[in-house]
Amino acid sequence: MNQDQRQEDRRQAEWAVVGSDIGPLLLAATGTGLVTVAFHATDDVRDRTLDRLGSRLGAEPVRAPRSPLLAEAIRQLAEYFAAERREFALPLDWSLISGFNRQVLRELATGVPYGAVVGYGDLARRVGQPRAAQAVGIAMGANPLPVVVPCHRVVESGGGIGGFGGGLETKRQLLALEGVLPQPLF
Repeated sequence: MNQDQRQEDRRQAEWAVVGSDIGPLLLAATGTGLVTVAFHATDDVRDRTLDRLGSRLGAEPVRAPRSPLLAEAIRQLAEYFAAERREFALPLDWSLISGFNRQVLRELATGVPYGAVVGYGDLARRVGQPRAAQAVGIAMGANPLPVVVPCHRVVESGGGIGGFGGGLETKRQLLALEGVLPQPLF
């Protein structure tokens, strides 16, 4: 296999939709690692996510529900939702995010453990940009790997839970799972 073929294999994404306690999740992985987690993976969300992913990676994602690339992510997410896993040990493909957003998300992934929360401003300070709380919010909204890179753990300094791309009820459920909030009423 030549260098170009190896590079292309690393850019090819395999995807599957899996059930979870917060609804269906679309997971996609490249040869580098998990590249996307998308909430509420209905047909429309799936199609939009895959179109965007294919455009960004330069190769159409391939449906692979039994993908070896995804098997470990699926297993670890199931353990997380069963309250048997507190941190993820997965290779991640950070290629969909860059610059300040990547810096913030990497800090979040390594610096805010299970069961803890951090304010937008505090996270901005941690990356050396103390006045960038609003930009941290934008980075959270651009997170291609929610749950695994736990943007649900970022909250408002005044006690509010803040926004969330997966919806506020999903954020409440994730925080409740981690013991940060009381269990939501259904």
